[in-house]
Amino acid sequence: MATQLLVSGHVYTPASPDATALAVTDGVVVWVGSDAVGAALHPDAEVIDLDGRFVAPAFVDSHVHLTSLGLALHDRVLVDATSSADLLARLRILVADRPRDAVVISGGWDDSGWGDVQVPTTAQLDEVVGDRSVYLARIDEHSALASSALRAAVADLAAQPGFSADGLLTGAAHHLVRTTARASLTRAQRAQAQVAALDHCAAAGIVAVHENGGPEISGLDDFVELASLDHPVSVRRLWGAPVTSDAGAAQLLTDTGAHGLAGDLFIDGSLGSHTALLSEPYTDAPTTLGVGFLDPQQVYAHLLACTQSGIQAGFHVIGDAAMGIVVDALDRLAQQVPTASIAKCAHRVEHAEMVSVAQAQTLARCGVIASMQPAFDAAWGGADALYAQRLGDRAAALNDFAMLAKTGVALSFSSDAPVTAISPWATVRAAVHHHTPSSAVSARAAFAACTRGGWRAAGVNDGMTGTLAPGAPAHYSIWEVDDFVVAGSDEKVQRWSTDPRSRVPSLPDVAPGANLPICVATVSAGRTIFGDIGVGHTAINDPELGADAR
Repeated sequence: MATQLLVSGHVYTPASPDATALAVTDGVVVWVGSDAVGAALHPDAEVIDLDGRFVAPAFVDSHVHLTSLGLALHDRVLVDATSSADLLARLRILVADRPRDAVVISGGWDDSGWGDVQVPTTAQLDEVVGDRSVYLARIDEHSALASSALRAAVADLAAQPGFSADGLLTGAAHHLVRTTARASLTRAQRAQAQVAALDHCAAAGIVAVHENGGPEISGLDDFVELASLDHPVSVRRLWGAPVTSDAGAAQLLTDTGAHGLAGDLFIDGSLGSHTALLSEPYTDAPTTLGVGFLDPQQVYAHLLACTQSGIQAGFHVIGDAAMGIVVDALDRLAQQVPTASIAKCAHRVEHAEMVSVAQAQTLARCGVIASMQPAFDAAWGGADALYAQRLGDRAAALNDFAMLAKTGVALSFSSDAPVTAISPWATVRAAVHHHTPSSAVSARAAFAACTRGGWRAAGVNDGMTGTLAPGAPAHYSIWEVDDFVVAGSDEKVQRWSTDPRSRVPSLPDVAPGANLPICVATVSAGRTIFGDIGVGHTAINDPELGADAR
């Protein structure tokens, strides 16, 4: 078994805070430490000169939509639209070079910062696209604009909840239109988008993702095809459909090939589209409480069936009323089933933006993992941004990572791409520099939620995977970094962490304005899946390396 010895770097590992070298044999980390000791212990190793670069555990993104991401990577025309008129002007450019009979699928537009809050009407859309079928998803993917031609292709659309004759489609109406639009994609187009998305993830230092699929999202064909895709980035596939019995859960797992019946099983929608389910009305829509897709009994039945079958369950849950439904179901389940049996399944809540301390205690007691997106706060938090528009004073309590962590809820950070960009270090930055400082976590905690947290959300809780400790799988990425810091989430932690006696390894500086690290290479189980770790490569161990290192 050949050994690779990476030297002259900055290695982030709990085993040795001053490590500069890392040895890998047969896809497993076998040693970390100093260059000199590494050279002595591994005299026959293939030596890789890191030239001062940073080596860290590779990232996991625990909530993505791969086909949508792949499509979005090649179509960002609408993303920066600044008004309704600008959106229509950009749309005119977008459709100009498309075949007239092609379904146009686009999106990413965000009206929360527009001066004119009125989105284009269906009539205005038709003036631009004519008789084309056009689907334009809002940035949160929970509502969309649709042309008359596309609407006409959906049977009984007007009878669906969330239907609007001349505006945004939400709820069930939106789901049907999205399904119809996505049905126009060929298998080859879906595969091309999925590969592009996974390549993009690998280039961002990611070795594993969790696809959040479901009948109202990507559809079964897309979900099943993803399983046969040959790509080195690992994909855990979660199917969001409810079940009512343990036999039904097992059968659905077999039928879909899913790893869990979790992910985007919608209890509610999103704050941006006014469909997150709230206990009190929206500040900017006083007659609206949002939309509920599952009732309490359905949520309980799904949790019970999955727990009895040992299957990971989970839900999309954003509003406080939606979280209340989940927590009530967990409390009820805990009266029937030992909490150890519940925790063993590693059930999940996706997003979990509005959680009280009491609710967090139930999540922690049942071992439920919160798969959250710090970039949501970066994009929509703050005094004048979307969350404040929708919720008023309630917005300051959203995405309270610190409270959840202190309460004992395991965190897994992700992007929800294409809703926010694939950028793990930006995710770390957003968690550390929360708009509500008391909700922030330390850089170390945020990094752990982006690495070990993702593996834990996949049911891998061996204490090794997601680290660069000896015995761990060699999942790592190599980065160009400008500056390193050791920082805590509060003053007392900060003082101790920066004291040399703390022996705390440093991380790249993610302060606002700092340059984020640039990925040089990504390695999964010892196999390079992006870039080239061989920069500065030496074929055999350099006998001078040890002397120089001393």
